[in-house]
Amino acid sequence: MLETAEQGLKVSKDEYAAAEPQLRVDLINAQYDLMNSDFSVVLVITGDDRIGLNETIQCMHAWMDARYLETHIFQLPSREEQERPRFWRYWRALPPKGKIGVYVGAWPLNAVVDRVRGRIDGDEFAHRLAHIRQLEQDLANDGTLVLKFWMHIPKKDLKKRLKRAEKNKDDAWQVEDTDWEVYDIYDAAMPYVETLLEATHTKSCPWQVVESCNDRFRDLTFGKALLEALQQRFAASPAPAPVPPEVGDFPDALGEVDLSRKLDRDEYKSALRKHQARLAKFTRQARRQGLTSVLVFEGWDAAGKGGVIRRITQAVAVRDYQLVPVAAPTDEERARHYLWRFWRQLPQAGRMVIFDRSWYGRVLVERVEGFASEEAWRRAYEEINDFESQLAEHGMVVQKFWLHVDRDEQLRRFKAREQTPYKKYKITEEDYRNREKWDAYTAAVNEMVARTSTASAPWHLIAANDKPSARVQVLKTVADAFKQALKA
Repeated sequence: MLETAEQGLKVSKDEYAAAEPQLRVDLINAQYDLMNSDFSVVLVITGDDRIGLNETIQCMHAWMDARYLETHIFQLPSREEQERPRFWRYWRALPPKGKIGVYVGAWPLNAVVDRVRGRIDGDEFAHRLAHIRQLEQDLANDGTLVLKFWMHIPKKDLKKRLKRAEKNKDDAWQVEDTDWEVYDIYDAAMPYVETLLEATHTKSCPWQVVESCNDRFRDLTFGKALLEALQQRFAASPAPAPVPPEVGDFPDALGEVDLSRKLDRDEYKSALRKHQARLAKFTRQARRQGLTSVLVFEGWDAAGKGGVIRRITQAVAVRDYQLVPVAAPTDEERARHYLWRFWRQLPQAGRMVIFDRSWYGRVLVERVEGFASEEAWRRAYEEINDFESQLAEHGMVVQKFWLHVDRDEQLRRFKAREQTPYKKYKITEEDYRNREKWDAYTAAVNEMVARTSTASAPWHLIAANDKPSARVQVLKTVADAFKQALKA
């Protein structure tokens, strides 16, 4: 793709002076139109010309309203970023609808540098590119306009620019050691740059390579391309509704759960003490070793998630866990991809995060209740699997639990809650409405388990008709997962 860039083109001062005023007007108008729209823009600007790249960003800030440009410089990850999966810092910075998020360097440059420096091999590089494609496609599918620019300068011109800048006392400050490092690795990096551009150039998230030898040509080309992309998006008619894929047959995973499991009082007390002690030991060890864990709890209403979670947190030091109860998304969360609010909750190394409900709402309640389109919840399986694979690849322990009860037991618990003063708040009309869709939820759970239970992020279907048995099952499973991860 670098070879297809328009090379050697220049824009004269007069041409620039004639074009720039109207371009500025059109860009600022487009920016204000965007503020009233229902999508955001992720603008990735990277390349092998750092000086030119910085000048283009400064130019954009001068032409547009900088108050509504969220610019993020992604250099070497901080300690906080190193403690989370690689793409955490990119998800965390997502702009809300109506704004432009400017990502400088970001995931493309990071991948190339890691490959050139030998931090990853060819297979790992290909795997990273697959994650990049998935990230960009996730955003595009959610309505984000993803624009990607690679600022390219031929090696001989890069050398001329650096030497010329160093000789000019007014420009010498622009040259940093990293610019000469780029020059030194230029030839080694270009094959990986080409691979990156080809592998991540898609219809929905294409690359535009801009030659940056001539400053005026570079800035006008970039500005016009940005304006054109915005105008095309404003003028685009809604995409036709896709033909939904056929619903497949999935194993009746819930039907295989043995709901007759039961523990008597003495067995429960003994097993509870045993596995809470194990969990306490392993979580302290995890803190020391920096092992992070992610626990996900889903299940039927009144299945006992709260009681199970309490038995876990009783065994874990308060400083070592974070409990995230998930309800309907806020306005801030609805303005971004649905996974955004979960990415930003990932804890620092050595801690445990417990999600009481989770991202699986997209393929459960949002699917059954019609809050998400069929296209949206069907593509969510792939999005979720990619998300969880990144957690596991980072070394996190990922365990997911569905607490299963039968309809009769659920109804008995509903009635008991209504008779218990401190539990009345737990029962609502919505709980009864959900019971009417039991079969639809069962189908959704069975498909969810079939599509998203993986070796690195397995689903555990917990028989929960007997609460003591369910609590012990979960405690033992979590403790066993820690033991394996810690090699204890």
